[in-house]
Amino acid sequence: MTTGKSDVRIPTNQRVPASSEQKTINPIYLAKQISYCCDKGTMGFMLSKSMDQTFRNQQEFMLHNARLQMERQILMQNQMRERQMAMQIAWSREFLKYYGTFFSLAAFGLTMGAIRKRRPYLFVPIIPLGFVLSYQMDMAYGTLIYRMRGEAENILESEHDRLALPHGTLSFESIEKERKAKSSLSSLLEK
Repeated sequence: MTTGKSDVRIPTNQRVPASSEQKTINPIYLAKQISYCCDKGTMGFMLSKSMDQTFRNQQEFMLHNARLQMERQILMQNQMRERQMAMQIAWSREFLKYYGTFFSLAAFGLTMGAIRKRRPYLFVPIIPLGFVLSYQMDMAYGTLIYRMRGEAENILESEHDRLALPHGTLSFESIEKERKAKSSLSSLLEK
């Protein structure tokens, strides 16, 4: 039981016989104890030290989580890039099958026509068609991908100024400025 309205009931962690009641602490006594600790400077220091340590632990945890999330995003983007490249190579190989068939039929037909009619100019279309065929073969099974990657690395290293965006790189401030301009414009149009 409590002794009055100003008393606070605090349960103990020990087993208490059924006949005894829970202990009560006078809130005025508790306030005096806290005030005494604050006057001595021990309680504030202990709380501050504990809060600083908790804050540091939380910052380390957040940094660790951010690093993990970034690594996962990088891995995911790389896997997506690899899948897109695999699809592009597969498309080139599939296209090569159809184009190779077309080229073979066209070359056979033009050759037969040139021989039968004795007109050598019918061989002329085979030349550009042959260039397209060789390009598709290089892209599907050759070293075109490796040469393109090497050229891209060269551009990134020595011609980096060609990659600059107009008005520079996007920033949070520029995006917010645009967003605020559009939101003020839409609020003016609604009125």
